[in-house]
Amino acid sequence: MKLGIEDNSALVLASTSGLGKASAKALAKEGVNVTINGRNEKKLEEAVDELNHVGKGNVKGTVGDISKKEDVRRLVERTVKDQNGLDHLVTCAGGPPSKVFIDTDDQDWYESFDLLVMSVVRSVRESVKFLKEGEGTIVNITSMSVKEAVPNLVLSNSVRMSVIGLMKTLSKELGPEIRANSVLPGPHKTGRIKELIEEELKRGNIGAYEEGLEGWTEDIPMNRLGKPMELGELVAFLSSPRSSFINGAA
Repeated sequence: MKLGIEDNSALVLASTSGLGKASAKALAKEGVNVTINGRNEKKLEEAVDELNHVGKGNVKGTVGDISKKEDVRRLVERTVKDQNGLDHLVTCAGGPPSKVFIDTDDQDWYESFDLLVMSVVRSVRESVKFLKEGEGTIVNITSMSVKEAVPNLVLSNSVRMSVIGLMKTLSKELGPEIRANSVLPGPHKTGRIKELIEEELKRGNIGAYEEGLEGWTEDIPMNRLGKPMELGELVAFLSSPRSSFINGAA
């Protein structure tokens, strides 16, 4: 299905791996010119090279830490300059540390808020004037944990809920010129799931990696982890005119 977004421009945060990268890939396959972002320069270069071979979209990369205000401002500026504008913003972030409530301190909460909430606040603030010019879109990749708490992920479970409230508010304040939606992925086959299972192994909560994997999939009707591109293609759809009546969804 052609989504009608060829030659548009997009910025995808935290996109050198996982669901962010899959979203950038799906957009590039549709002919969107995409700027991707990560903190590791080598990993960023490898991702840019890979994504420039998947479709017509011109993919560029900018190093930056999305929890830092100045880095976010620079990311948006570079995207507008490199891609001649900004039509679509996709916000994504790595997960905060796996912890139970009693093991967290104030710094954990401050850092998680900067990573998960302020990265969205700042990137939207910097992007709004450009998105308005072309009836743009904002898609936030968050987590199913905002609907159903996941054990040992108190930071993610709690802080991500703020983003849902923000996106629903933005859909009203910025619409209809700009649409804002959230996707709440369950477990997908990414490095994040591998990391969480390994943490459970270290804690002694499971006896083998396979046991941990089964724990993530046992309640999923499809009885498997999601494929990153399945989520990426949803993000591309929500960024397109094909979803023009969807605004404020989560």
